[in-house]
Amino acid sequence: MRIAVTGSTGLIGKALVRSLRADGHEVVRFVRRPPAAADEARWDPHRGSVDRAGLAGCAAVVNLAGAGLGDHRWTEAYKKEIRDSRVLGTAALARAAAALDEPPQVFVGASAIGYYGDTGDRVVDEDAPAGEGFLAALCVEWEAAAAPAHQAGVRTVFARNGLVVAREGGAWGRLFPLFRAGLGGRLGNGRQYWSYIALHDEVAALRHLIDTPSLAGPVNLCGPEPLTNREVTAAMGRVLRRPTPFPVPAWAMRIALGEFSQDVLGSQRVRPSRLSESGFVFRYPGIEAAIRAALAADRP
Repeated sequence: MRIAVTGSTGLIGKALVRSLRADGHEVVRFVRRPPAAADEARWDPHRGSVDRAGLAGCAAVVNLAGAGLGDHRWTEAYKKEIRDSRVLGTAALARAAAALDEPPQVFVGASAIGYYGDTGDRVVDEDAPAGEGFLAALCVEWEAAAAPAHQAGVRTVFARNGLVVAREGGAWGRLFPLFRAGLGGRLGNGRQYWSYIALHDEVAALRHLIDTPSLAGPVNLCGPEPLTNREVTAAMGRVLRRPTPFPVPAWAMRIALGEFSQDVLGSQRVRPSRLSESGFVFRYPGIEAAIRAALAADRP
């Protein structure tokens, strides 16, 4: 297939492009600068412009673009950047796909399990309503921005991503150096649930969304068994053979991270019901297997 991908320089995007090309698919990478290679096409998420020639002939569009959540302190200006990079970009891409003479068969838009807000000990799946807070409101708006594609008859899927276990980037990429140095520890009281997924399974799940015609709407991309931060911390210590004696107090995280600390300390006990029911099989369902795969740089 010919597949368009935005966010191809990010952790998930790079791995997805690598996986697709390894299987012989043609990938068009949408970039915000002038194209420098034959496989690139230009778009401007903020201005709403998309090179439709790059989309022409694409059977699938995968939109993974968005400013990093943990890259900067959440000032009002940066929250606007987080929102605009996702919502405006999704809307522009969906409009461009819908306007094609032959629209793509599927539009896969990234979202996040932040949609559910803080769920505490309560298990939730795709049938749960949106929660409260900045990320929950963002996810609602983010997904709604894909409406033009859906209205044009394009199968539209929202990949609600969990925490991706990877060594080379993302939130987990920041944890590995700390734990290797023996400085790892639980965050806050450690009772908050983390819904994680190995990078290999994340990429395989995205490809499953592309290839499974019965899947539409929200699909949680996280492992089958969420664990508490305390349990994840213990697993990191076992795999890396390092002590984990330094818990990070909640008050320190609030000072260091500001508003973002609410989501880091929040609990999300999310299950991937639709993914599992559609026949997807996890290669690394357990936390220790996911951590070992990341350390081995097990590339999808």
